Amino acid sequence: MDLKSITSPSFLRDMSIAELKQLSEEIRKFLIENLSKTGGHIGPNLGVVELTIALHKVFESPRDKIIWDVGHQSYVHKILTGRAKDFGTLRKYKGLSGFPKRNESEHDIWETGHSSTSLSAAMGMAIARDLKGEKHFIVPVIGDGALTGGMALEALNHIGHEKKNIIVILNDNEMSIAPNVGAVHNMLGRLRTAGKYNWAKDEVEAFLKRIPAVGGLVASKAERLKDSFKYLFVPGMFFEELGFTYLGPIDGHNFEDLFENLTYAKKTNGPVLLHVVTKKGKGYYPAENDKVGTWHGTGPYKIETGDFIKPVNSPPAWSKVVSETVRELARDDKRIVAITPAMTVGSKLEGFQAEFPDRVIDVGIAEQHATTLAAGLATQNMKPYLTIYSTFLQRAYDQIVHDICRQNLNVFFGIDRAGLVGADGDTHQGVFDIAFLRSVPNMVLMMPKDENEGRHMVYTAVKYDDGPIAMRFPRGNGYGVTLDDELKEIPIGSWEVLKDGKDAAILTFGTTIPMALEARKKLEKTGIQAMVVNARFIKPLDEKLLNRIFEKGLPVLTVEEGVLQGGFGSSVLEFAHDNGYSNQIMRLGIPDQFIDHGEVHELLNEIGLTSDHIVQTIRTMLQKQKKGLEEFGKRKIGYFAQ
Repeated sequence: MDLKSITSPSFLRDMSIAELKQLSEEIRKFLIENLSKTGGHIGPNLGVVELTIALHKVFESPRDKIIWDVGHQSYVHKILTGRAKDFGTLRKYKGLSGFPKRNESEHDIWETGHSSTSLSAAMGMAIARDLKGEKHFIVPVIGDGALTGGMALEALNHIGHEKKNIIVILNDNEMSIAPNVGAVHNMLGRLRTAGKYNWAKDEVEAFLKRIPAVGGLVASKAERLKDSFKYLFVPGMFFEELGFTYLGPIDGHNFEDLFENLTYAKKTNGPVLLHVVTKKGKGYYPAENDKVGTWHGTGPYKIETGDFIKPVNSPPAWSKVVSETVRELARDDKRIVAITPAMTVGSKLEGFQAEFPDRVIDVGIAEQHATTLAAGLATQNMKPYLTIYSTFLQRAYDQIVHDICRQNLNVFFGIDRAGLVGADGDTHQGVFDIAFLRSVPNMVLMMPKDENEGRHMVYTAVKYDDGPIAMRFPRGNGYGVTLDDELKEIPIGSWEVLKDGKDAAILTFGTTIPMALEARKKLEKTGIQAMVVNARFIKPLDEKLLNRIFEKGLPVLTVEEGVLQGGFGSSVLEFAHDNGYSNQIMRLGIPDQFIDHGEVHELLNEIGLTSDHIVQTIRTMLQKQKKGLEEFGKRKIGYFAQ
């Protein structure tokens, strides 16, 4: 069928299983062809084709609420709800989002880019449904990796206690971004190999009914014996004890099994957990046989070979530069331990892990635990390197404040994907970390101008023993600069004047330094000399250099790829106020809004963060300064004329 002609999933209700199987193949072909051009999360979506079709056939969206915990797993859902025609714009500027978006479709009932949120949202919707006396199904779909998130376990506990009618679909594909870890993952592995739970449960219960219960001590022992048999033969008791009716595990690619169990779940009172086993990347050999998470999310690729289409001889990724520098230092410093919340591949820790397998700790999707774990290590004079994406660091804010900074513990944060990340959109833009970190006592925060300075910053962080220190670095590749052979410490709080100037000062750092230097060239052609400062330490500020700049009376422009509210520019304003300076200060950065998806350069242009905007702002400031001086001169002449 023509997938682009679909407007609603209602057509599925009249289709036979044979027709649904054919539809599955057409959807897989559509995804493989389209994502080879745009890139995207191909592995997760190929794995949920049959499951998504079954959900939309058995349930009536949007009346019934299908909630995707793993937001990047919603491509098939988007196709079935009328958005196949827009897939050429997937993850592009002003195009189709790679995640559920409430303003895209009435079928997108919940937005998510971070995992482990669906169960709490489902509980909120269930409470609202019951208070309003409505009758519909609420169906969160959560990945097995997301169960390592404490929030998901908190919600399971609450749902089971309240006995709300919620049908939880546990999509178990043994992978999140990288292979899953932990006791919950191991427990699910035992369930996968234990056979169908319904059959085991029925057999055990039939056997137990034949055990006589004759009162008193014998009856008590018989009940304990029943419990023992249940735990021995019925692995799903983990969820049963939490208050759920457990169904499965079932084959998530078998329509007969899916329909049978989803229909049964609809008839069951109270919370149900349906354990569905799927194959990530199913139907496309390179993705299906991926063992490390390479095909979780990709750029464009060649369909025939699975080769990724990448620039030739491009500089190394920032993540690789940082992780390999940490690895290099770990050879001599036995204190160094790397910690990651399920991002071994994304943070390029494979080399470190191969060389020091006992010194890489993957805690799964559990950012809060990872952060306090790092604090615990630091109390024992270890040097934990916690590498975590900026957007995911938000989830561990209390642990940063309460457990690390308050105790002034020596943890090194590698804040990956800092700044705009592009195609993943508003849930993943790393633009808040400066604002939420710089206000916390004891924290040192820095960002390098290039990968060579980044290596020196890693060395500085490892040598720093006076408390927590964090280094931000962007998504993507470095600039290909020459790397120094010898690493050196950078004095904490020291800035660097890249270009001197007598007319204005541009204070910036990291990814915005190139645009500031470009702006300076443009200004210089018109006779304006602007100082450009690499303000590489966002906290503490280089107060000595700031005093020098303000004492010269220069107008100051701050530029940052972070939110303006509470950001770096705010700290410069605070410094000027506290020290009685009245220089003009203007700020460029991320405005008070969430930034959607698109190429980074498109987003920067939209929000006014380019070299041309810097030039325009500096000119405006100088014109204002000139006008102010002229008015002051007139007032002065008028005063002496009296």
